[in-house]
Amino acid sequence: MGRGKREVHEVEALRDISFEVEHGTSIGIIGANGAGKSTLMRAIAGILPPSKGRIEVHGRVSTLLALGVGFNRKLSGRENVILGGLAAGMTRKELEERYDEITEFAELGEFIDMPMKTYSSGMYSRLAFSVAVHLNPDILLIDEALSTGDAKFKQKAARKMREVAENAGTMFLVSHSMRSVKKLCNECIWLNKGQVMMHGEPSEVIAAYSKFLEVGEDAFSLEDM
Repeated sequence: MGRGKREVHEVEALRDISFEVEHGTSIGIIGANGAGKSTLMRAIAGILPPSKGRIEVHGRVSTLLALGVGFNRKLSGRENVILGGLAAGMTRKELEERYDEITEFAELGEFIDMPMKTYSSGMYSRLAFSVAVHLNPDILLIDEALSTGDAKFKQKAARKMREVAENAGTMFLVSHSMRSVKKLCNECIWLNKGQVMMHGEPSEVIAAYSKFLEVGEDAFSLEDM
């Protein structure tokens, strides 16, 4: 029997996306699973180049899209702070200046000197999060980072992200938590099937998105909002 040709279906993860974000903006990205949120973040980070059009990013980007890039699980957490920081673009001088702050923020105690292969997923994520938010970036990209750690650490993480956004410049936050978006962001983009449905003040965008989820796509119209 001959082999039939496998059909290849191209899917556009994002279509006709166009927006500008000013320095100092904290912007939430919301939408259902498969809406294109993570794809948009990876495109901004330079991980996924656009098939057409262009993305202009001005400033140093720190991303929580792939926590722990550069880490070696055989080495201790302390050693991985150096590796992760260098992989994320920090200089040796920056690492020396922020080393104690990074390790203290992660709250690992004596585990900081143990191999990371002994860490729980929460411990691993806390250390990776700490390295990322201490980069002093111009642009911080976060994809559901608030799910990291217990309730106490989540509160501390939220405070740190607000601090980073205020001091460093611009923050993008992908989240299914509308409360987090309202609390941390001053702008919001709602994506649906790879397109921008609405871009504006978080409460207004979230209200429209909630209405969309309530009535369904066929019955929804932005003009009714």
